[in-house]
Amino acid sequence: MASLEKLNFITGNKNKLAEVKAILGTVIDVENQAVDLPEIQGTIEEIAREKCRRAAEVVGGPVLTEDTALEFHALKGLPGPYIKSFLDALGHEGLNKLLDSFETRAAEAVCTFAFSSGPGSDPILFQGRTEVGLSVNSTYPVRG
Repeated sequence: MASLEKLNFITGNKNKLAEVKAILGTVIDVENQAVDLPEIQGTIEEIAREKCRRAAEVVGGPVLTEDTALEFHALKGLPGPYIKSFLDALGHEGLNKLLDSFETRAAEAVCTFAFSSGPGSDPILFQGRTEVGLSVNSTYPVRG
């Protein structure tokens, strides 16, 4: 495999870009492209793979993508990869109200990075999971 000199991180989020540059910026030139990609339905992994594949096709080179999911145990894993859609529809207050009738607000936050070396290359996934939660009486908003 040839060495990688430049990597396109596909995001419109300047905070995510700053984090990736802080981690990888001394090793590789991280460039940014905000690419409008259709949102597909599926598992966290299916969504991450397809987003990365499509981004590599659009960019025509190596890409890194990131997807965040939040799986509430009381909601049997929802909203999962659809946290942004839930927040857009319900807002922080609405999501908190949805959880009010449950004993727990425990959840698993999932961060999935996908890397593709270019068009036609199968993406490689890197995933981290951590338990999170809010107390039933919490006034802190759920964040996506």
